[in-house]
Amino acid sequence: MTDLAENFDDDLDADEDLAAAWGAALQEQGAGNAEDIAAQWAAMVEDNEPDLDDAARGADRILNQEEIDNLLGFSFDEALTGENEGIRALINSAMVSYERLPMLEIVFDRLVRLATTSLRNFTSDNVEVSLDSISSVRFGDYLNSIPLPAILGVFKAEEWDGFGLVTVESSLIYSIIDVLLGGGRGTSMVRVEGRPYTTIETNLVRRMIEIILDDAEQAFAPLSPVHLPLERLETNPRFAAISRPANAAILVELRIDMEDRGGKIEILLPYATIEPIREMLLQMFMGEKFGRDPIWEGHLASEVYNSEVQVAAVLYENALPLERVMNLEVGQTLLFDVGPQDPVQIKCGDTALTEGRLGRVGDHISIEVSRELKQPRMTLAAFERSLQNDMEAS
Repeated sequence: MTDLAENFDDDLDADEDLAAAWGAALQEQGAGNAEDIAAQWAAMVEDNEPDLDDAARGADRILNQEEIDNLLGFSFDEALTGENEGIRALINSAMVSYERLPMLEIVFDRLVRLATTSLRNFTSDNVEVSLDSISSVRFGDYLNSIPLPAILGVFKAEEWDGFGLVTVESSLIYSIIDVLLGGGRGTSMVRVEGRPYTTIETNLVRRMIEIILDDAEQAFAPLSPVHLPLERLETNPRFAAISRPANAAILVELRIDMEDRGGKIEILLPYATIEPIREMLLQMFMGEKFGRDPIWEGHLASEVYNSEVQVAAVLYENALPLERVMNLEVGQTLLFDVGPQDPVQIKCGDTALTEGRLGRVGDHISIEVSRELKQPRMTLAAFERSLQNDMEAS
């Protein structure tokens, strides 16, 4: 019995040692798992921290040339396809083409020739006027781009019920003053910046602007008669606002050279001002005659004058139903609701020409014209010249 009890106690001690060993193993395993989980979380945080740094560094990243070109709309693919994107599309959408008004170039070329002669007589000097460019601008952008000091002349196109602007830059102002007041050639012009122009300087520039506006009237005269009186002079562009800032306008730059002196003068015409003559500016004229061909005009007038037409005297017209016309029989009478003194209508085809009264001349029935013919759009001068040419040829 004693041996059995001792063996039993030994077995219990062995079980307790085994249980203690298993418990210690489980604790060690649980601690290891906790440490592994903590290590995994730390690794995840460390993995995310570089991403945040990359995002922060991406805000300060410098774009390469290809990305800059794509942003501005200057990529090679867009150049091949002709399509505009990015900032370039916004810039081009703000531009207006003047090429749809080809007549303007002829008008301003004529202005250059007229202004050259007029300014030579005005200054008694060798003056050369040239046309630098004709472009389309936004009115607000142009006012902001005017270099100061300058003199701006506001004029009115009376027949077109609009306004225009003439800008004279400072170099041309001092050059004109120097020439008119007897300044020597080859000497540097003395410019006193930061002061307003004197009355003498303003009046001299006013006279030059009036001369150019008179020449502009003559340049537009074959196209559309117009008077361009100068209303006022301004030195501040804000006081020369004649249109809304977003409105489009035609800008004409003229270069005036007087040997070693000169400058630029700019004429600005808003599209709203030239809208009354837009139909004329759309036409393609050639030469100083502005498209009028006297040879063709005389030939057409001769053919029209010598042509023969048939006219009919209509006593009475009445519309009848088709059923009544189909039921007409021999012997029936159609009554004309007209008297002997009622006017007779004279027609050429379906076109009514005039009216007259019925009468008799000898054995012939005649019609006396009682109303004048409609005036043709073409003047009778062309027909008179045609008749005179035919008489001289015969």
